[in-house]
Amino acid sequence: MTAVRRPARLRSTLLALPLAATALVGGLAAPAQAQAQAQPQAQAAAQRPLTCQGQGIDPTAQLHYQTQIFIKAPLSTVWRVHTDVAAWPRWQRAVSTMEPLTPGRLRPGSQFRWTTPAPATASTPATTLVVTSTVQDVRPGQCIRWMGPAIGDGLRIDRGTHVWNFIKVPGGVIVRTEESWTGAQIEADPATAIRYLAPGLDEWLADLKARAEAQACHH
Repeated sequence: MTAVRRPARLRSTLLALPLAATALVGGLAAPAQAQAQAQPQAQAAAQRPLTCQGQGIDPTAQLHYQTQIFIKAPLSTVWRVHTDVAAWPRWQRAVSTMEPLTPGRLRPGSQFRWTTPAPATASTPATTLVVTSTVQDVRPGQCIRWMGPAIGDGLRIDRGTHVWNFIKVPGGVIVRTEESWTGAQIEADPATAIRYLAPGLDEWLADLKARAEAQACHH
């Protein structure tokens, strides 16, 4: 199923992580039968904001974005690929480096530091953002939520809050994600932020789909 954006009526402006100026990725259609079976559940879920353990994005944030995708792979495979943060640079085009700061599986308090390129805009130079993420909530196989700042030369996002939901459906998994950002710099120019940054979250899902489906084919 093609990634679906949340209707703009939820907020006047939308923003996505990671910060990468990439075109929307095509070719994400699920097989017709699985897509037809998953569609009603996806539509029902899209009416609700995302949460993990009852917590969602920053409710005061002016900038946020929600999207989802269908992945034809077992839930266990999708979850393993997504939460193995050390391997992100191997399959995520927008992740340049990754440094897990807490050993073991992701759990509340786990931290990881990663970098992602941010393109130049009319008001900011091209830079590499250093993102330090701290897991806030996790329910294995169902959801995870993390937050943290992103800092680069001439660009700063004070806090991003990122929620992921994993919904098992016939033929695979629907992965839904919602992200909010706060910070005076990006809130001062939201039109530029969304024009450059929104495709990054769709690309993340596209890369996750490709990786998980490839691994599922080899098992």
